[in-house]
Amino acid sequence: MAKKGILVLGDGSVYEGYCFGAETTACGEVVFDTGMTGYQEMLTDPSFAGQIVVPTYPLIGNYGINDSDYESAQVQVKGFVVREHCPIPSHWASRLTLHDYLLKNGTPGLAGVDTRALTRRLRTGGVTMGILTSEMTINEALAELSRAPAYDSVDFVRQVTTGEQYRWRHATEREPSIHIVVLDMGMKYRIANTLSRLGCLVTVVPCTMPVEYILDKLRPDGIALSPGPGNPETIRYLVEVVHQMVLRKPVMGICLGHQLIGEVFGARTFKLKFGHRGGNHPVRDLATGRVYITTQNHGYAIDPDSLKGGLEVSHINLNDGTVEGLRHRELPILSIQFHPEGAPGPEDNLYLFERFLEIVKESQ
Repeated sequence: MAKKGILVLGDGSVYEGYCFGAETTACGEVVFDTGMTGYQEMLTDPSFAGQIVVPTYPLIGNYGINDSDYESAQVQVKGFVVREHCPIPSHWASRLTLHDYLLKNGTPGLAGVDTRALTRRLRTGGVTMGILTSEMTINEALAELSRAPAYDSVDFVRQVTTGEQYRWRHATEREPSIHIVVLDMGMKYRIANTLSRLGCLVTVVPCTMPVEYILDKLRPDGIALSPGPGNPETIRYLVEVVHQMVLRKPVMGICLGHQLIGEVFGARTFKLKFGHRGGNHPVRDLATGRVYITTQNHGYAIDPDSLKGGLEVSHINLNDGTVEGLRHRELPILSIQFHPEGAPGPEDNLYLFERFLEIVKESQ
């Protein structure tokens, strides 16, 4: 019989279940993800650092863990809460069960939870801090939660960025014609792999690397600002770095990188009530009127009324009207709030990488 565990939210509500993965305690912001597949990508997406993730799809673990769908080198979530955990996967590519993978990475899971009720609470009341435990009583868990730092106050980017510069393995036989530096604030592997497949030489650098070294020593043709976790207000030290980049090189920002570009030009960000997380969010490209179904993972957005300095909105979210993309009227800059590389998910947003590379070539 599996050990019982609980998820306790900051408002005092309690969700009971049974443990899988590591039997340990974890605190984090509790969020939900509406993707119907892709739990391996969720677990390893650095943008989920500091969060306890709740997939809305009910059956999790049924195809196991394979060797190719990692988005980083480790589990990034603090905890994983599911309706039904499948202990026996059925897929030819499976190498580990979900339980064994979480156990190996010291990450707790909780199954048997009414995730529909939990999701409704998060949608109604907004995301909140929570604690997942099999070791504490409810009162002990609430006391521990009260001592935990608020998610919004932590700089998670420094926790997930690469420790040193590295060259991404080249994905094609073509000789790369464009050198792109990716500023790693929580980069997903698929971003570097997509740029590489499009013929780029890709260098990934830590977010703490001096901007002078990036611009003058690495001499990139263009710069990509990666996604990443947390509140953009906790990484104000990167605003001046990005400011120097956009004045000298073509720049593409994705998710957190998009928010940083906005802040460079004076825009404000605000926290969404429950965020956008999943592979099914409709976005309109304002230049063409075309609607794309996108993969998203963010809890903050740019206030369109605060845009200045030549920035204008290029994409909007059709669910709530929030800003999903920016372009600059004069400088070679584009940014998107969603994930054009998102997997699993639609691949028709890869055109944005191609558009960025066209801008880079025109600026050479």
